[in-house]
Amino acid sequence: MTFNAHDLRKLQLPLITLGVVLILATLLYSTTETRKTRLEQLLKVQQSALLQAQQRYQSSGQERDNILKYLPAYEQLIRRGFVGEEQRVDWIDDLRNINLRYKLFGISYDIAAQEDYKPAFPLEIGNFGLHRSVMKISFPLLHENDLFTLLHELPKQNNPPFMVRDCIIERLPGGGRGKFLPNLNATCEIDWLTITEPPRHGGPT
Repeated sequence: MTFNAHDLRKLQLPLITLGVVLILATLLYSTTETRKTRLEQLLKVQQSALLQAQQRYQSSGQERDNILKYLPAYEQLIRRGFVGEEQRVDWIDDLRNINLRYKLFGISYDIAAQEDYKPAFPLEIGNFGLHRSVMKISFPLLHENDLFTLLHELPKQNNPPFMVRDCIIERLPGGGRGKFLPNLNATCEIDWLTITEPPRHGGPT
């Protein structure tokens, strides 16, 4: 089959139309694919945002449950003076009350400045700050049980936790002179422990 110039002229318009249609179809396909890719990316972003929102919601629920669960114990620690500012006056009053109640021979004390404390043993307290104040106490004893009485009663006075660093008991010169006179003297160092809440961000300036 052969084509002459007349036949080609007849086919010119259909060929041009076909070319235009192919070009338009190609552009439309390319535009559709680009739009599809963008929509898929947008869908992934929205799915990621939804997942993060769900995780935050679940986390907030867990935090709320933990707050409700541990709030009474936390409030008790605040009342005991373990959380917040240290209550030195209360410690001293408790020593005086124990001395009077058990008819000891007087207790002298000295409290060093508060300092940050990092214990040698593992301790996980999150963002809270742990502090200690070293108290040195010295008091005469009728016998060793007076020391045990003091160390046993201090925690009962609604005090914060403390650790006994060391105690030294020495016999007093002329000990045993009388039934109601001190025979020994005890010197102890105690770490009073307190924690402070983590700083809060985003508050009013």
